Amino acid sequence: MFGLLVFILFTPGVSEFLCTSSDLEMSYTFCDSAAHSFMFNLTPCSTMNKPIWKAALTWIPRSDIIFLKIVFSVWYNGAKALHWKEVLCSGADDKYSVCGMLKGETIASAFDIRGARITFPKGNYNVILQAFSDDSENNMTMCLNFTMIVKQDAF
Repeated sequence: MFGLLVFILFTPGVSEFLCTSSDLEMSYTFCDSAAHSFMFNLTPCSTMNKPIWKAALTWIPRSDIIFLKIVFSVWYNGAKALHWKEVLCSGADDKYSVCGMLKGETIASAFDIRGARITFPKGNYNVILQAFSDDSENNMTMCLNFTMIVKQDAF
């Protein structure tokens, strides 16, 4: 568990670095113009021989989280490579601890990202992560634009 709790109020449009190493560079910006109380950390900063990334998230949502739908889109060198949607919270029998959190409550979570076992070819990746408080995707609660630059091939 991470012992350091940091709240950062980000200015929209300003890129925040997650990490830089000899083989990987990652940063993100917010898609919308509102300021956010948000912190995200990722270790290790490498694509080489790392089956799991460790992530830590601290967020103070601007609305109650009764319903939460995530839309995840990935582009590789400008071409759409993946589009995935998932309802995380529906208001009934939710399995995630974030479900049911109220506006202004602090969400602090540490989790594994197992997709790191994929061999990422050298190139530029853009990942758009959108969170919606409705199934029709009209009420966006957060939007992040991640940039991942893989500097060398793993082979």
